[in-house]
Amino acid sequence: MKAISYSRYGTADVLEYGERPDPKVGPDSVLVKVRAAAVNPVDWKAREGYLQAGLEAVFPVIPGWDVSGVVVQPGAAVYEFEVGDEVIGYVREDFLSRGTFAEYVAAPVRTLARKPLGLSFEEAAGLPLCGLTAYQVLHRVLKVRNGETVLVHAAAGGVGSLAVQLARHAGCRVVGTAGPHNHDYVRRLGGEPVEYGDGLAGRLRELVPGGFDAAFDTVGGEALRVSAQTLASDGRLASIADAEVFSYGGHYAFVRPDAQELAHLAELAEQGIISVHVDRVFPLEQAAEAYRLNEQGRTRGKIVVTVGEES
Repeated sequence: MKAISYSRYGTADVLEYGERPDPKVGPDSVLVKVRAAAVNPVDWKAREGYLQAGLEAVFPVIPGWDVSGVVVQPGAAVYEFEVGDEVIGYVREDFLSRGTFAEYVAAPVRTLARKPLGLSFEEAAGLPLCGLTAYQVLHRVLKVRNGETVLVHAAAGGVGSLAVQLARHAGCRVVGTAGPHNHDYVRRLGGEPVEYGDGLAGRLRELVPGGFDAAFDTVGGEALRVSAQTLASDGRLASIADAEVFSYGGHYAFVRPDAQELAHLAELAEQGIISVHVDRVFPLEQAAEAYRLNEQGRTRGKIVVTVGEES
């Protein structure tokens, strides 16, 4: 099969497009013909070696954890899916090697759900990792409740945009940081946009004088510090970007696959409660360019790589 892979840690320059062996399908997995795979910051951080303390790399590594596609072969113990089923998945194992930037991926059923009706394969590929991250942080870690006020950083990004929508669905008031060019987009999602940068803490205090009930940091650094400064006295803080959150009494979160939660997100997408904005689409052979664009950190929604047929 054709795939993107890398044989050593490094920049996007180490990514190669070429032939890789077809994946073997274990009893609890299905073989998925990949139609689209989304780019996530964690992908290039893993490629550059930042996750090697917790995730061993078995080179050569095919990157990518997000996928949408079609089941072509169920494993011997699989009853959840049949040939022809359209699926989405956050296909993460406990090591780096068999990712989704390929024509086929062998995906454990614990990582999959049915693709939402009405979403293109490109849109659907952008839902699993970001959607599960937003859902798990909001509901498992921060435990947001109806009527609370929530701060979401990078509210126009992949995780942030879904966090805004999910928090609004939970009955929260949502304030989201974003550049001025994304303020209308954040409003359409249901959030109140605030420009990041110098003076952010003052702008947030003016909007929410009593402090935030919960803050969701997706950036780290100064954004995390400002989050801690603008919390209510009993406010909760979580970060997916900066372990320094522990020093502020907060929680560091790393998303994990959950088929039931992913199915719930798919239902919300089918109902029009949440949506995925696709910023740019690249063919598989140009995946390195897709990663370089993602690394600039200015994406609205998702960057997606397509494989095979157009959706």
